[in-house]
Amino acid sequence: MSDPIKIGAYICKGCGLDERLDAGQLETVATREGRANRCRQHDFLCSADGVAIIQKDIDQEGVNRVLIAACSRRAKTDAFDFDGVAVARANLREGVIWVRPDTEDARETTQEMANDYVRMACHEIKAMRLPSPSEQQGRNAHLLVVGGGVSGMTAALEAAKTGYTVTLVEKSAQLGGAAAQLHKRFPRRAPYQDPADTRIQEMIAAVEADPNIAVLLNSTLTKTSGAPGRFSADITTKSGSTTTESFGAIVQTTGFVPYDASQLPELGYGKSPDVITQMELEALAREAGGGAIKRPSDGREVQTVVFVQCAGQRSDKPGHLSYCSGHCCLTSIKQGMYFKDQNPAVDTVVMFDDLRTPGAGGEDFYRSGQQKGITFTRSKVGAVATGSNGLEIRYQDLILNEDSVMQADLVVLATGMVANSGVDIEARVSTQEGEVASIEVPVESILNLDYRQGPDIPQLVHGFTDSHFICFPYETRRSGIYAAGPVRRPMDMAQAMEDATGAALKAIQAAENAALGRAAHPRTGDLSYPSFRKAGCTQCKRCTVECPFGAIDEDEQRYPLFNESRCRRCGICMGACPVRVISFENYSVDTVGAQIKSVDVPDAFEGKPRILALACENDAYPALDMAAMNRIECSAFVRVIPVRCLGSVNTIWVTDALNSGYDGVVLLGCRQGENYQCHFVKGSEMAHYRMGKIGDTLRSLQLETERVETYEVAITDIQRAPQLINDMAATIERIGMSPYKF
Repeated sequence: MSDPIKIGAYICKGCGLDERLDAGQLETVATREGRANRCRQHDFLCSADGVAIIQKDIDQEGVNRVLIAACSRRAKTDAFDFDGVAVARANLREGVIWVRPDTEDARETTQEMANDYVRMACHEIKAMRLPSPSEQQGRNAHLLVVGGGVSGMTAALEAAKTGYTVTLVEKSAQLGGAAAQLHKRFPRRAPYQDPADTRIQEMIAAVEADPNIAVLLNSTLTKTSGAPGRFSADITTKSGSTTTESFGAIVQTTGFVPYDASQLPELGYGKSPDVITQMELEALAREAGGGAIKRPSDGREVQTVVFVQCAGQRSDKPGHLSYCSGHCCLTSIKQGMYFKDQNPAVDTVVMFDDLRTPGAGGEDFYRSGQQKGITFTRSKVGAVATGSNGLEIRYQDLILNEDSVMQADLVVLATGMVANSGVDIEARVSTQEGEVASIEVPVESILNLDYRQGPDIPQLVHGFTDSHFICFPYETRRSGIYAAGPVRRPMDMAQAMEDATGAALKAIQAAENAALGRAAHPRTGDLSYPSFRKAGCTQCKRCTVECPFGAIDEDEQRYPLFNESRCRRCGICMGACPVRVISFENYSVDTVGAQIKSVDVPDAFEGKPRILALACENDAYPALDMAAMNRIECSAFVRVIPVRCLGSVNTIWVTDALNSGYDGVVLLGCRQGENYQCHFVKGSEMAHYRMGKIGDTLRSLQLETERVETYEVAITDIQRAPQLINDMAATIERIGMSPYKF
């Protein structure tokens, strides 16, 4: 039997709070309405003395629920972190005094805001339970790296330096990947003038000599199951033998496959052996060994070479790649130097529309190419044909705006990277019956996941493994599995090595968090995990289908089976559940519902509307906090509740708010779509979909649809976020108060 709830409420008077708010009134609200067992005021609650007072009450008075009425829950997190107790925060600084004018007219409504936030925190803390780790965890300091190219070898070496053991699986007979096929690479250090040795053989030797790294060549994954801390992988060799090993986390570094240049017949590929790709030129350069490069058709030394940039790239034509592969311009400059360094008389021309040289030394390398005599011409190549004297390139000179023709011995096409990311489990194709799901793609499954949601990691756009480059690089929608290198986005060797280092460290973090039963990004350290009330479950499968992270399977009776280590603690399953039986110990339908219902809703004749704002804690809530820091005014009638993800919002919260007399509801979530910023990938998208149907509920309640609005908010929207709330206040003033006020 758990100990009885004993709430300690602590009211801070620092940061100007005592000058703007009546702390005595807040204490009365906490003790009389919130039923706090103990309430104290302090001049600076986050000071060592203030924290010591709270800790003393925990140790000597048996306080096991702590309410901090002070600043935002995003501030002073270390100071107000107490072992063994649940903590709730009433945001009086950023949420109240910093967004309200310091005038006599505003004093009453400002105090009412503060009173409500104390009420809300009191009711939240009563509905919370202290989370504890499940019994699923176990430490496993063994990483699986899939793919033995430069990304995979870097990830393995960096992980091995930390003391982790690594199994590196490579499907081919040797390590090195695409980098091992290069003659030279871009320089990594100043003065960035000349192509540099790849040093891949040194890296291969380091991997093979490291006692913490086991290399398995000619091997693939035939089955992967489990979760962070306890992944199990069946590794099958080319001969057919299979071994099963366990891992704490996985790094996928399966690289890319070159774009199929046979789709470019207009550029002469496949029609003339002297039209080649950049990778094919690398083979010719290695064969030449620093000597003259010879053209494939007759073995004659090349005297004129033309590099065609963006071949089949940055194009909306069917079969072309719509994106830039990042490395191609630098690669053409490097390869142009192959010719110029051997024979300055070789006519070397780079034809480009836009020239991009990313990286610290990109501009210097480009200028070095100019100094060596490489010609750069802004042009658009229309066709390459076999002429009487070699190859004939027809192009449009974009500077002179005229059509031209030139002759060449060799044409090199800068084709792009296609991610080797496995089966696209979310692919859709159009048929006469409409759009249907399809997983028929031109690459085999990489991980062969034994997940209900499919055998591989979901892809973002263009076939690259899903991993948002702004919010959470390396993360995928499968917890404990990280992507690095060109499988994640197009990049060169230097970028891939940096990428792999980050992914390896993230994988180690995931394994260590799993050992403690804690969540991974973005709620790192959270011990809560979902449970459900079996008696109320209707087995509708919405939670299993809508979880973006594959964290929910089904047991033998077809009830949801929650996998704690895979769970990101976003609460999307909670928002999806139509019968509201899913909850977390410290976040549930009840913890938020209790806050909504605890707000003092004035009668209609008082002229004080109430607006509920449910704000995503990752973007919208920080934006509101930063708006407060900039003293951007916000309506006195709003009551903001941070939610883990907008996808966790259950429609019952909206219905309860409207039934309780709230006049409007504003939902503020992250950006969705291809350039999404939702930290839980699909949460904001799902919330918009669900709230798109709320109009039917509003009409059934005889309420205007304008009373509920859902918006996408970026963390940088510090002007816009409060304005959206103020716009709702203006809407309420226009359409009138809710008829459901008591």
